[in-house]
Amino acid sequence: MTNLFTTFRRWRQPRTRRILTEDALKHLYDCACHHREPSAQGLAGVLNITVSRATELLTEMQTRQLITFNGTQFELTDRGRDYALHIVRAHRLWERYLADKTGYPEAEWHIQSENREHSLTPAQADALAGQLGHPRFDPHGDPIPTAQGEVIAPRHQPLSNFSSNQTGKIIHLEDEPEAVYAQLLAEGLHLGMTVSVIEATSQRIRFWADGEQHVLAPIVAANVSVAAAQAEDATPSQPVERLTDLKPGEAARVKNISQASRGAERRRLMDLGILPGTTIKAELVSPSGDPTAYLIRGALIGLRKEQARFIYITRNV
Repeated sequence: MTNLFTTFRRWRQPRTRRILTEDALKHLYDCACHHREPSAQGLAGVLNITVSRATELLTEMQTRQLITFNGTQFELTDRGRDYALHIVRAHRLWERYLADKTGYPEAEWHIQSENREHSLTPAQADALAGQLGHPRFDPHGDPIPTAQGEVIAPRHQPLSNFSSNQTGKIIHLEDEPEAVYAQLLAEGLHLGMTVSVIEATSQRIRFWADGEQHVLAPIVAANVSVAAAQAEDATPSQPVERLTDLKPGEAARVKNISQASRGAERRRLMDLGILPGTTIKAELVSPSGDPTAYLIRGALIGLRKEQARFIYITRNV
């Protein structure tokens, strides 16, 4: 891994200018994907530079045949789109790596990948994709472009468009803006979760997910993309029990581990023998209230609440 991800510096232009160019290309690509008309003012805001500097940057990009101008409008050339897709691919592959292979918290995946995306060459991105098994989507549900520039276009709609009694499966969580994404994480929402809308008004979207009720403002729910649910995706509209519900002296059997637990943390739980059917007994709680010691396969193991809440249980021991 050390040799694979060493910083790539063999570029003809200064690194800061290159990064600005690459971030600009990403923004223009995002505008094209969402059918938004880009502007120098919008680019300046995204890159946190002056409008004058954004105009200079666009002129440089035109000289390099990365964009074309048509009056006051501009768009990516084929060359610019290919370059943008490489940056997007590097970013999303790195997020996939952080989610599956490390213990980085979800809130850090995006910013870590923002830094790494500028360091991966196409060859390194290909190697990373191979190591990860050529994933089709990043951990937020965004499609990962292939090395040939192919991009999957999944069919979904925002949760804010759902009506009462409608059920679906979360297939994408928008990770920008950061404050909204933090709220989605605080709600415990994750990909693969089945949601069932109870109430949909102009003030709130109330729904069941993983046995818990959630309430989001429509503007926040719009950042959750949901696909129509299949028959097997039915979700119970009643609470489910988690390991955190056990009191000292009580025992239960593991039902499953939430999909929200991933990467190194999920592997650790499984290595501890926390698998479907395993009997777990809560023994004692630390004086501070966290962690709790659980008897698992004859060993006393301490788990924090943030770990134990991912473990679903049944009391039919």
